[in-house]
Amino acid sequence: MTPQSDEDEVWRQIVASFNDTAERDSADQPWPDSENLPAEPTRRVVKPSEERLDDDPLVDDLEAVRTDDTDDENDADDADETDETDEGHFEPPPPPPLPKVDLPTKVAWVALFGGPAYLLVAALAGWRIEGWALFTAVAAFIGGFVALVVRMGDGPPNDSGWDDGAVV
Repeated sequence: MTPQSDEDEVWRQIVASFNDTAERDSADQPWPDSENLPAEPTRRVVKPSEERLDDDPLVDDLEAVRTDDTDDENDADDADETDETDEGHFEPPPPPPLPKVDLPTKVAWVALFGGPAYLLVAALAGWRIEGWALFTAVAAFIGGFVALVVRMGDGPPNDSGWDDGAVV
């Protein structure tokens, strides 16, 4: 027999048994205890006393609501106890402090956003923009962009340690 005919035979068996029902006995397979759901807490039902008037349904409804609320509070207390003992949650470490920014970088950021911001405010306020102010705002934007790109650098950071990871 060739390997192709073996595969064809296996395929035919799979197709032939497609609609067959599984004949597994559930007693043969163990069910882990961790998969069992906890039993639902029992709810108390307060029967109205016979001393009360039978024609007052509002009192009956009010007592039924009160008993349901007290049961829910007890359930919430049980949930709080399990949350306190739950040790499987993840708390991330505190983030590292932000890096210190030197004065030329600060000036470049101010120039990058300050030039267009001045032009926007002047246009919205209806101010007459002189030629030198327009040139200064555009030059500040271009200069700030160029300064940030030049200061960006090509290499990895100096404090990366012994393992640089995937450096492209």
